[in-house]
This record gives sequence, C-alpha cells and structure tokens, in this order.
Amino acid sequence: MDVAVIALWLGHESIRTTDIYQHADLALKERALSKAAGPATTWTRFRPPDQLLAFLEAL
Repeated sequence: MDVAVIALWLGHESIRTTDIYQHADLALKERALSKAAGPATTWTRFRPPDQLLAFLEAL
C-alpha cells in the first residue's frame, strides 16, 4: 500500500512522520502491542459459509 494513503488514514501532515512507524524495530512493535488492551473477546478463525464459498468459486 502507498505510504501516502497510510499517512492520510493516520492524519499525518507529512509522509516522513509515517516513515517512523514503517521502519520501527519489530521487537519494539511487539512489546507495544502486548501492552495495548485488546477487546475482551476470544479469537477464532473465520470459517466462511458454504454459500460464500460457492459464490467466490463461481466468479
């Protein structure tokens, strides 16, 4: 995805601000995400219904 689009989504005035996030250390990102409070839901794998699969196969 174009960095300019991401900058617009995040409300950044400059693409250079977005570059900071793009080049951040992966370990740093993982630590930040582990501290973030997520939704109080259990995660399950999406299982599409047969109708959806049939529709997609017919495309």
